[in-house]
Amino acid sequence: MNYIFISPHFPVNYYNFVKALNEFGVNVFGIADENYDFLRNELKWNLREYYRVNDLHNYDELLRAVAYFTFKYGKIDRLESFNEYWLESDARLRTDFNIYGIKTNEIELYKNKSQMKKIFQDAGINVAKGRVINDYKNAQKFIEEVGYPVVAKPDKGVGAAATFKINNENDLKAFFEVKPDIDYIFEEFINGEIYSFDGLTDKSGKIVFYTSHKYQRGIMETVNDDLHIYYYSLLEIPEDLKEQGERIVKAFNVRERFFHFEFFRQTKTNKLYALEVNMRPPGGYTMDMFNYACDADFYKEYASIVVNDKLTAPYERKYQVCYIGRKFNKNYVHTHDEILSNFSDTLVMHAPVADVLSRALGNYCYIVRSKDFSRIEEAIDFIHKIW
Repeated sequence: MNYIFISPHFPVNYYNFVKALNEFGVNVFGIADENYDFLRNELKWNLREYYRVNDLHNYDELLRAVAYFTFKYGKIDRLESFNEYWLESDARLRTDFNIYGIKTNEIELYKNKSQMKKIFQDAGINVAKGRVINDYKNAQKFIEEVGYPVVAKPDKGVGAAATFKINNENDLKAFFEVKPDIDYIFEEFINGEIYSFDGLTDKSGKIVFYTSHKYQRGIMETVNDDLHIYYYSLLEIPEDLKEQGERIVKAFNVRERFFHFEFFRQTKTNKLYALEVNMRPPGGYTMDMFNYACDADFYKEYASIVVNDKLTAPYERKYQVCYIGRKFNKNYVHTHDEILSNFSDTLVMHAPVADVLSRALGNYCYIVRSKDFSRIEEAIDFIHKIW
């Protein structure tokens, strides 16, 4: 099997996919703009060959790279980046080379929030009222229907980039003064908690692994207000979340892929509202959190699905695992060494966060796990305590 991995060096933990695929006998080829000498050794050792392009945004360069591997090694069976930023390029390359997976005619369903909303509604899933709006007058009409606050975000966008919470008419005027020249979707603001439904499907679309995470707050607030973030996995998945997640997997025909769905649980009604879908693993070090929660290796399990269409072993959610991010611009009470000393029994990982992710996830992270959630709460309070 021939497998092309776009940008295998980023995020930094994704070399584990290459390693796992190689161990299952897959020929893995890398395409990226990084100098080969700067790749970590574990990545170099597990790539069959690497093709450096000058610019990953240059589709002609990507086209030549895939053509080179096709000419030299034969038909390409899979092509992935697992990176939201490159999903459209991935789909276009799959279309041009007839590679298994999401093609160009499908990608708009996953990239445009307005399209997602229609599919959610067709599947009988609650959604926040929303509309694509690009002028002040229509924005006012929409706000008359739903009231303030509203959220304005790019209809096609990654994460919380250029997302605004609009609380009043002054905010609305300010938004249209700086609004980029792209389609924006306005949505009613749902007051509630954020949950994810995450997992992996096999070739038939059956969910072979699933879990859920609860978030301290939304990425929009974290980025716009420069706040801390933490989020943690659940041992028991609420039945309504599982049921709606399964419906979304079916509605979007998710096959042989990781998925990351986001929901609000409204405070007043306890109802779930679908927020968006992501056809990739959740960001940051969440893949590693999967592993720590289950004492498993889901990089390996993905490779097993690709090659054998089954997991290597059953899994069990054994621990709650929490991601705790710190930002360099905060004045913390406790030092790094104090964290390592005080939570040696629960700390399973700590690492720097890539600059491009730091506004949302912090500059440095600590991942703790425990069967006793009160111990996780102690770690959150200790790590986030500021003067």
